Order: sequence, then C-alpha cells, then structure tokens
Amino acid sequence: MISVEQLTVEFGGSPLFDEISFLLNPKERIALVGKNGAGKTTLLKIFAGKQSPTSGRITIPKDLTIGYLPQHMIHNEGTTVMQEAEKAFEHITTLQTEIERLTQELSDRTDYDSEAYHLLIEKLTHANEHLQIIGNGNFYGEIEKTLMGLGFLRTDFERQCSEFSGGWRMRIELAKILLQRPDVLLLDEPTNHLDIESIQWLENFLITSGSAILLVSHDRAFIDAVTTRTIEISLGKIYDYNVNYSKYIELRRERHEQQVRAYENQQKMIQDTEDFIERFRYKATKAVQVQSRIKQLDKLERLEVDMEDNSRLSLKFPPAVHSGIIPVEIEHLTKAYGDYVVLDNIGLIINRGEKVAFVGKNGEGKSTLVKCIMSEIEYSGKLKLGHNVKIGYFAQNQASLLDENRTVFETIDQVAVGDIRTKIRDILGAFMFGGEASDKKVKVLSGGERSRLAMIRLLLEPVNLLILDEPTNHLDMRSKDVLKEAIKAFDGTVIVVSHDREFLDGLVNKVYEFGNKKVREHLGGIYDFLQYKKMDSLRELEAVAVEKAVSIAEKQASENKLSYEARKELNRKIRKAEKDVEEAEKVISAYESELSEMNQKLELPEFASDSDFIMLYQKKQRELEQKMYEWEILSEELDTLKAELN
Repeated sequence: MISVEQLTVEFGGSPLFDEISFLLNPKERIALVGKNGAGKTTLLKIFAGKQSPTSGRITIPKDLTIGYLPQHMIHNEGTTVMQEAEKAFEHITTLQTEIERLTQELSDRTDYDSEAYHLLIEKLTHANEHLQIIGNGNFYGEIEKTLMGLGFLRTDFERQCSEFSGGWRMRIELAKILLQRPDVLLLDEPTNHLDIESIQWLENFLITSGSAILLVSHDRAFIDAVTTRTIEISLGKIYDYNVNYSKYIELRRERHEQQVRAYENQQKMIQDTEDFIERFRYKATKAVQVQSRIKQLDKLERLEVDMEDNSRLSLKFPPAVHSGIIPVEIEHLTKAYGDYVVLDNIGLIINRGEKVAFVGKNGEGKSTLVKCIMSEIEYSGKLKLGHNVKIGYFAQNQASLLDENRTVFETIDQVAVGDIRTKIRDILGAFMFGGEASDKKVKVLSGGERSRLAMIRLLLEPVNLLILDEPTNHLDMRSKDVLKEAIKAFDGTVIVVSHDREFLDGLVNKVYEFGNKKVREHLGGIYDFLQYKKMDSLRELEAVAVEKAVSIAEKQASENKLSYEARKELNRKIRKAEKDVEEAEKVISAYESELSEMNQKLELPEFASDSDFIMLYQKKQRELEQKMYEWEILSEELDTLKAELN
C-alpha cells in the first residue's frame, strides 16, 4: 500500500535515516519503537507529507486517505466540540448540499426533453449513488459514541473548544481523525492525554477499525494490545519484526547479543590489523602485506552497535525519613468550585509504606485531591498528615520551577547526596540525558526534557511521601522501567496518579477509583481493579436487563388478552425467532471451536510470528463478536415475543 525505498534523512550532515526501506500493507498495525531522537516522529511526518526526505522515495497511492495525529498541534478556535467533530464528515455534508442544489434546479426547470436536463439527472443520480457508498447514515450517532468513548460527556458537546485544556482538545482532534475512518492512521503518542477507560476504548476501536496503523507510543500495554508488527529505528537503520512488542523485546535481545559479538570480533580484527601495520610499516620486505592490510581496513564496513543500555541500571535513592504510621488520613472531605461539587464527603486512609494509585476519568477529582493534600487549595472536612511527613511532589508545573541558568548536571548535583553523586551521569543517561546533553542549560530544554529533569531531581530528595501526577508522559520505555524499579525500592509511601497500566502493574497494592464525586477503595493491583470493573459492568448490564424485563411484564399485564388470530401470528413469529436463535448458536459454536484450535496453534512459534495467521485469527474473533451481538439481539426479540404471548 505504502512503499518506502532507500529513504535517507540528514540533519546537519548526520544521517537520521540511512537508506531504509519497508512496506506498509493494508490493515497492518505497526509499532514504531526506538530511543527518543531516533526518528520515529520524523518518519510519521514524512508519511503525512509534513516533511520531505533528503533522498529516497515514499510511494503513496493517490486515492489513499491518511489521518495524522501529531504530539503537538495548533487547535481551531470559535467552534463547539460537536461542531469541530462534525468537520470529520465535511465531505458528506458538502455532497448533501450539492444534492439539494441539483434537486432544486431540476424542480425549477421545465425543459424535460433537453440534453442538459438529462445530464442534470445523471449528475444527481451519480451524486446520490456516491452518497450511499460513503455513508448517508446518522453520523451524529457515530460522533456521540466516539466523543463519549474518549471521555466527553453529552453536556460537553455544546461547549466551546477553547474552554478545554490542551489535553482535552487533543482528544477532539483524535475523535475527528477516528471518525474519518482513513485508510492509514498515523498516531504519535495518542494515549498521553487519555485516562485508563478511554485508552481501553481506543484499543478496541483501533483493533476493529480496519485501517492500517503506524503508531508511536511509550505505553507498553497499549501497543502490545493494538499492534502486531514492530519496526525498531536504531542508528539510522530499521529492524523489522513481524511480532508484537513483547515478543520483539525477546527477539531484539537475541539480535543485540549477536551484534555485540560481531562488533567485538570486528574490533579485535581491526586492532590486530592495525598492530600488524604499525609493527611492519617501515620493513621493506613487508611493504606489500602492509599496503594490503591498509586497503583492507579502508574497504571495511564498520559495524555499529547501540552499546548504551541502561535498562538494567539499579538506582538506590536515599532512605526515606521515618514518618508516622498513617501519613494521610481523610474524613468527610468535600471540595466544590462554586456550585460545582468535585468531591463529596470522601474518606480514605493511606498507611506508611503503601504504594497506591489514583485512577478514574479526567475531571473526576484526582488532581484536586492531590492539591488538597498539598494544601494548595481550600476544602471542608478533615485531612490530616502524619507525624514527620515530608512530601515530594511531581506535577507538570514542577518543570517550570527549575533554575534555567544551571546545567542539567548541576541541577541534579545540587540535590544528590552520598554515594549517589558518583552515579549522576549514569542516572542522567538512563533518563535520556547522556553525553553532551548533561551539559545543556535548563533554559534550552523542551517541556518534556524539563519534566524528566524535575522527576530525577525529585527522586533524589530525602522524602517519605512521593506524590506523582502522570509521571510517565514524557518518558520512554527504558526510563519508565528505571523509574518503576526505583519507586518499588523506595521505602516510603507513594501516591501515583496515572493512566499507564503497565507502569502501575506490580507497583501499586491498592487502587482508589474516582467517579461520581466519590472515591472507592480497591485492594490489589491495577489489573485486579480492571478485572473487577469488567465484572461490575456486567452486573450493571444484568440489572438493566432485569429492569427491562419487569417493565415489559408490567406493560403486558395491563393490556387486554390477545385475539386468537393475533396469538396465532405471534406463535409463528416466536417459532421463526427460535429458529434464528438456534442457527446463530450453531454458528457461534463453530466459531468457538475454530478459535480454540487456532489458540493452540498460536502457542507454536511458527504461527505466533505469522502475521497472516494472526490477522485471520483477529478477523475470526471480530466475526464471533459480531455474531454474539446478533445472537443477543435475536434472543431479546424472542424474549419480548414470549412476554407478549403470556
């Protein structure tokens, strides 16, 4: 579908890409991975036509539609959320307007036998047929479903876009792109501004969308769920793996070990050759051999290996100062902004040494409660901090508090104490400030770089209560691993506000869910909580179904008895409905058997890495889900018919 051939991109004479080539096929879902600065965003920009390569060619069919979500963008002003989302269907509304114009022109004309009149009819017919092809359904339903899936409320639809934060406005842009259903989706960190529920909705949408996807994300759980192919960018080259991210990590480790061995062997050969040249450079009897070795070195293609690997770096931060047994105790806390209540009569206790997560949709009060704990805002009720509690707080504005005239190294050296001072450059390297980057002034750093620096600084301070508000948004996977291990080893108390499931997994032992102005406590890890939420959703569905059945029964009890002819017709409909349900159950059973066999095959390496087989498996899963949905509708219709008969 899209062909990349011998693509080269250079910045200041240094190659970012060096003659890379690959294909993006229809419906493929690819994760682009690599260190920050490797060129992932640049490659997306080239695909989107926002940037041109230095040389090489990228071939995109003319009729191919592409949707591109960058990390940062200029947002439109003067529109409501609904009006902005409607722009995704401008091609439909434009065509509808053209059809209305042609229809009006036909009704005004009387030259029925003229060629111009017949041409007008043909044009109108063609326009109507085109409208049917691209979809003339109720796209407002699609808009509503997508916006609500991304966390908006119906009451938000008529609000001005300018009333929302940058993160929420990025959601509006994402909604527009998804609604356009392009052939190719280019997504650069789409989960940075989403909560857990919205990320799960986006996962399901992308998996079933039918679009080809080129995705950059540092959310490991997200790309594992969505993508089936991984392209790594490293040192100007690409390494293409026909597997998801978790499997890629295993294969990459093997490849890296092979590369290191080859590199070391070549380095030894180079050293031996150079020693030979140096030893015999001035011996006339060895002149031919020396010249031969010199030419050999000149022609040699030098191997490169990304040797910097801090993923196993272990950081030991200063021991936490001892605090009281209960660092945070809250009773009957209420917080309102004017008449709008954010938190209503909540209570919770966080014990010393606990690592807890605050989760829930954006706007449900997570950051508000953090600000209450930090005494940044007023509230009613009781909030008590324990004896000798020293708080280390990370939020996005922490980055703006750094001294702009210090270097990166000086910023960390200022707070580091003890043995940790000898490891400052290792720590900076782990958080993407390796080499010359550690000597940069803070004032020249980007917002993301400042956030990472503020995070490192915080983790070196002697505190016993860490409060981290979305700490992973600007960290790559290696840095997130380093941060996660550091927090796990931290012997104080931790509160993490995050949407990153993989980061929270194995880190927290309690989850506080924010919603409907309340806070609910869930013991266990993040996936225990998510499993519980699924069960909770099912119970809610069951409750709705019972309520619906009771409503039907009450309605039927109040009606007169059916006539004989009506009962006869109803019995015929019931028999047909029973047959439809039975046939649907047979099809479902066949799908389940087929998927069971495919599941067994997926345990074998040759099938697990076969993209065609995996695509077929996912197709069968979607077909099963569709058939299950049809079965539910048929079963409901059957129950309704039986209720009418009784």
